[in-house]
Amino acid sequence: YMIMNHVGFSFETLFSDAIHIKGTDAIMSPGGLVSDPISAISLGIALMFGTAGLPHILMRFFTVSDAKEARKSVFYATGFIGYFYILTFIIGFGAIVLVSTNPQYLDIAKGTLFGGNNMAAIHLSHAVGGDLFLGFISAVAFATILAVVSGLTLAGASAISHDLYANVFARGVADEMKEMRISKYATIALGMLAILLGIIFENQNIAFMVGLAFAIAASANFPILFLSMYWKRLTTRGAVIGGTLGLATAIILVLLGPIVWGEIINGDATKAIFPYKYPALFSVSVAFIAIWFFSITDKSDTAKEEIKAYEDQYVRSQTGIGAQGAISH
Repeated sequence: YMIMNHVGFSFETLFSDAIHIKGTDAIMSPGGLVSDPISAISLGIALMFGTAGLPHILMRFFTVSDAKEARKSVFYATGFIGYFYILTFIIGFGAIVLVSTNPQYLDIAKGTLFGGNNMAAIHLSHAVGGDLFLGFISAVAFATILAVVSGLTLAGASAISHDLYANVFARGVADEMKEMRISKYATIALGMLAILLGIIFENQNIAFMVGLAFAIAASANFPILFLSMYWKRLTTRGAVIGGTLGLATAIILVLLGPIVWGEIINGDATKAIFPYKYPALFSVSVAFIAIWFFSITDKSDTAKEEIKAYEDQYVRSQTGIGAQGAISH
């Protein structure tokens, strides 16, 4: 609202002012994140399928009784996320018009914004609302960081202590105190890993980092989620191996890509072993193919039982009949 108020609520004025400041209409064309068709397709796959694999979307499926409520819950969640995506281009063009031309926010010696380009939205809040609005947006940003980090840390620690240790390694017979202790250790380890990665990628474009997160979600989570709902031949072996290979492929290609291997390690993006920034096109394909192959080649008795159980779980997922209710903690 504040940005549009500065341009008389005219998108034409907003865009024309931004083009005039930049001296070219190149900013109206696809951005530097997609430098070639492969990168464009790969980023599109990551953003489209990665959304379904994000933790804060997946958790919606575990808090509802049936398919109807699941769709409703995801509809609201993705609606808010989609609305935020719509706002980003207004914030971006607003920053060009109101921030990039104001010496108050520029490091003249370096020719960049104070704090880097990722601080554009924070500077913009000061430009449109002064110190009061800057304080409010900073508080919102800090609270959001705490909420996201704490939520993902708890989800990760819970997955390690409950899903992996209790259900996989201990085969459902786990010591409660040991499970709690593993959860605490996992929380510390995940926190340290997040800090380390934050330091390594401190100066990277936040939009690029979001693309990587979506690529990993699309590679590790989405194929398993999709096939478990719509393919009756899926087996546990196929899901575990395929999901693991998808995750490993995404991480390895990121490490060998232009950002990590090129810019961070060698200081030159052209020295990267893998030429594309976004791995989703390749890693998602690996995940689907691996899940399919290791499922159809699984001839074990367990696989046969899982295939027979597909119809029951499909009915339960659609109707909620037989679904486990809430448990006390």
